[in-house]
Amino acid sequence: MKQDNQFLMALDQGTTSSRAIIFNQKGQIVSSAQKDFEQIFPQSGWVEHDPEEIWTSQASVATEAITRAKISAHQIAGIGITNQRETTIVWDRNTGEPVFNAIVWQDRRTSAFCNTLKENGHSDMVRDKTGLIIDAYFSGTKIKWILDNVDGARERARKGELCFGTVDSWLVWKMTAGRSHITDITNASRTMIFNIHERKWDAELLDLLDIPREILPTVKSSSEVYGTTSGDLLSARIPIAGIAGDQQAALFGQLCTEPGMAKTTYGTGCFLVMNTGDKPVKSNNQLLTTVAWQIGEKVNYALEGSVFIGGAAIQWLRDGISILKDAKDSENMAKSLEDNGGVYFVPALTGLGAPYWDQDARGAFFGITRGTSRAHLSRAGLEAIAYQVYDVLKAMEKDAGEETIEMRVDGGATANDFLMQFQSDLNQCEIKRPAIIETTALGAAYLAGLAIGFWKDVEEIRELWKADESFKPKKDKKQMEKNLKYWHKAVNRSLNWLND
Repeated sequence: MKQDNQFLMALDQGTTSSRAIIFNQKGQIVSSAQKDFEQIFPQSGWVEHDPEEIWTSQASVATEAITRAKISAHQIAGIGITNQRETTIVWDRNTGEPVFNAIVWQDRRTSAFCNTLKENGHSDMVRDKTGLIIDAYFSGTKIKWILDNVDGARERARKGELCFGTVDSWLVWKMTAGRSHITDITNASRTMIFNIHERKWDAELLDLLDIPREILPTVKSSSEVYGTTSGDLLSARIPIAGIAGDQQAALFGQLCTEPGMAKTTYGTGCFLVMNTGDKPVKSNNQLLTTVAWQIGEKVNYALEGSVFIGGAAIQWLRDGISILKDAKDSENMAKSLEDNGGVYFVPALTGLGAPYWDQDARGAFFGITRGTSRAHLSRAGLEAIAYQVYDVLKAMEKDAGEETIEMRVDGGATANDFLMQFQSDLNQCEIKRPAIIETTALGAAYLAGLAIGFWKDVEEIRELWKADESFKPKKDKKQMEKNLKYWHKAVNRSLNWLND
């Protein structure tokens, strides 16, 4: 299968943009294209996307990436998909038209219902079956909201007239002209209605949320041929052969294929994921148990800690309150200061994820004085990303029973050297940034390549991983402990803000 003139395309459908990246057989980037799309905020705490814009932006960058690579679509041997997880779309099975906007993973509209589920004693059952904590983050309550609030939707769903899917399902549906209604096991594991032990949709959870089974996609492995593009896209019939939610794809792209290996992705949110092997490990420290991937019949599980607002904090400083003209300016502004000036930012703009899981927390700056400048606020934003990652890492170390010696990192924010060095100082461990930081897309490409024989096995692709730069601790541990003291003080004052 593998030939010098053949390539793999990864479609990386993220929270704020759609990207397409073409890789060669050495795992190197040949070309890429990216397009932002609109973020819709109908009211406080609600976040939506237009599903059609998700699709059109993704289709356009796929075409653009091929043009930039100066190759033909027939040279694309396979397509891998990685996507923003938990984001929920429901569409008409016959027309393909969405019945409502996509409800984004960050959306908090179902928080009150989630609190009711907890109060009614369902937490342990949900945790035992799904590995997840009851939270508005996950897809299940979003599906219920759409069926509850769109006229006639639940009845149409029961008749089999509607389809539910996370973004991967939506893209496959569109690319195959409606022939394939599928998802992969990693995305299914993030819905709060999938039993990760039995590896199937769970009847008790579907009843709890009143979700008809008829709307659900077929669950597939992370590396197999799900279908081919219809020919309307790219004027070629290309196998769609790999799917994984963005964080699982990044774990695979970092070649964290052995139990105990971990990575952190710095994107819109920040996500720490540790491979736990072929058995799910129940967390005692507010982390999630999830499926890492399935290749053939073998399933790998993982522990995950999710930080809701990572790079989005810098985006908000730029777009929300205009402290930055460009996100890249944050690094130079942070470096222009000797320290943070006592300023701390808790970016609980959509509540707090692991290990706090507080839907009612809200964002706040602390320690502001007349001497506080834009540079201090910007630096506080970068430091907040690192503090949140630190908190999740410590929870993960407690579950794993050992300290972290090395952390592999990826995602756009890892290009910020200040952030990486501060993270190393805070964690007191080495941070390794790979030569290719687009490991989310690379993981999707690897999964697709394995399915079609582009690479022989995991051992062959493991040889492709290379570090670009390492960051080792430079600052005194006691200094970092002082920073952490004030960070945790700030977090505690932000918790339960909306809880009367």
